[in-house]
Amino acid sequence: MLASARLDEARRHARDLAPALGKLLDQQGWKARDLDAVFVSRGPGSYTGLRVGIVSAKTLAYATGCVLLGIDTFAAIALQAPAEAVRIDVLEDAHQGRVYVQSFKNDAETPWTATNALSIQRLDDWLTDRDVSAWITGPGVRAYSSRLSGKLCVVPANDWHPRAESLLALGLPRYLASEHDDPWTLEPLYLRPSAAEEQRKNQG
Repeated sequence: MLASARLDEARRHARDLAPALGKLLDQQGWKARDLDAVFVSRGPGSYTGLRVGIVSAKTLAYATGCVLLGIDTFAAIALQAPAEAVRIDVLEDAHQGRVYVQSFKNDAETPWTATNALSIQRLDDWLTDRDVSAWITGPGVRAYSSRLSGKLCVVPANDWHPRAESLLALGLPRYLASEHDDPWTLEPLYLRPSAAEEQRKNQG
């Protein structure tokens, strides 16, 4: 990592993202055409945030001809778990008492690999069926903090969101293996329509 920047969450990311990227390139004395690859977190997460980030990454890759790689957000968050954790559940708020959830395990041969597919579950169902030995992490922990107290092992709050270093750790091996995603077909990982899309469907 040579440099990083965090956008102000109170400001409009669609407006601030391109200038922030330009500033980071200037700091290294690079032009956009010097890029070899762009890695982007593909979700799950905020619908608007994912769309802004992924469209920006796709546009950048198309304009410069660099490699585009979409990285699963939950896999990046799992990498940030403390060393003493062996199993972990990553959560994101899916609203209406539901969570996006995916489980990961850590061992010497395959560090932090997914043990199941990403799914949407009712929070109550997940709490009933979860592996009690697993730590929990992810943005959904804050959304349901009042329900996730007690004897649960919770990752520190500063590790609930993916960091650029984690995206790099997952993306670089794929890039070196000559993998790439198609800028025309890469989509955010939602699993379900947004609230606006569901409302429009119901009205139709």
